[in-house]
Amino acid sequence: MDKGNEITIHFLGAAETVTGSKYLITAFGKNILIDCGMFQGLKELRLQNWDYPPINIPDIDVVLLTHGHLDHVGYLPRLVKGGFNKKIMAVKPTLEVAKIILEDSARIQEEDAERANRGGYSKHKPALPLYDLDDVEKTLAHFYPQQLDKWIELFDRIKVRFRYNGHIIGATFIELVIGDKTLVFSGDIGRKNDPLMRSPEQPEKADILFIESTYGDRIHSKNLEEKLISIIQEAHKKFGTIIIPGFAVERIQLLMFMLWRLKKEKSIPDIPIYMDSPMGRNILDTFKNNMEWHKLTMNECDSMCKDITLVQKMEETYALAAKTHPKIIIAGSGMASGGRVLTYFQFYLANPTATILLAGYQAEGTRGRKMLEGATEVKLYGKVYEVKATVENIEGLSAHADQSELIDWMSKIKQKPEQIFVVHGEKKGAEGLQNKMKEVYGWDSTIPKLYDIVEIK
Repeated sequence: MDKGNEITIHFLGAAETVTGSKYLITAFGKNILIDCGMFQGLKELRLQNWDYPPINIPDIDVVLLTHGHLDHVGYLPRLVKGGFNKKIMAVKPTLEVAKIILEDSARIQEEDAERANRGGYSKHKPALPLYDLDDVEKTLAHFYPQQLDKWIELFDRIKVRFRYNGHIIGATFIELVIGDKTLVFSGDIGRKNDPLMRSPEQPEKADILFIESTYGDRIHSKNLEEKLISIIQEAHKKFGTIIIPGFAVERIQLLMFMLWRLKKEKSIPDIPIYMDSPMGRNILDTFKNNMEWHKLTMNECDSMCKDITLVQKMEETYALAAKTHPKIIIAGSGMASGGRVLTYFQFYLANPTATILLAGYQAEGTRGRKMLEGATEVKLYGKVYEVKATVENIEGLSAHADQSELIDWMSKIKQKPEQIFVVHGEKKGAEGLQNKMKEVYGWDSTIPKLYDIVEIK
């Protein structure tokens, strides 16, 4: 496998899509996997989770993680089931988040399989989870926390460094030095003026750059708070309930903080706010255990959690869903692809006084994306539900950098990269960023396809 100074890159995910991030780097006889995400959204993508990628999994020497979101870590238990038995390395809060997300993912898959078998609406007999809690437990044994900003010697002539990236708690970009070349993997890049996270660090050198393009073709709205206040006020005029599907990591905490502050300032009506996500509650603990990674004070964390009701058990979810009084409910998951938000959808989708507020990126093929595009009905647990609730969307709440922030993130790179790969974006986003890079920097770039193999001398 050792071919001198040659570096081989195998794109195993997040190529012309925003999910399933996996890049296999082979050099000096070593195989390094950057991220190990699960495919989400479109059925043809999700089905690929059941197939092992076209590589020899036991040959992977190490896995490096940029951050803990499901589309970057969700495939790890399958990798371990497929024979991987080496180290999984990331900074401490990323591994804490990954543990929470993988356990939640396994639990949801087990419950979905059980529900499908009970209801008889799966074509698989029996329906099985992609992986279970035992598989996750075996995966956690491979976690090795690393320090931020410290060079780590991985192998002979190969070293790595994790740097703060501001996307979620624990998010980093990765600098991988192989021989005389520096490869930079952007991971997901955060916002410059995020209420919770500090501004991302920026790379100074990148011979080979892998740049995300989730919002590569657009600029986030600037009047975010005003729009949020307006949506809540309009919903309150109808005495309706507002359901916000929330990503458990960072987005739910951001929504809680914003709503708590707006209510405190009397900018929104004095209506009860609930947070219903077991994973979101666990992430709050991660915030408290890693105060140096974000802007919140311990007093703000405590006050916010005191003023917002944290729903615990599933019985409480059903009881709250059945109550008709005006309220705001933040519940996982963010693209309405699973989680407790679906229980609230069963009660409120057909209610014209209700409002569904989408507050983040909605991948192709997800329920959130379908509602965003005006679907009049969606399927939940094998049954079709009419959508009569008002569907609103706030893009500016995204934890992803927009086009101008992505361009700015690259501004400290002193020399033009030899190769740039535009990844982690749908076609429109990737092409939008590709064109803007050419316009601003004069840099050419490539948008790889899934399973492409590129050799660099």
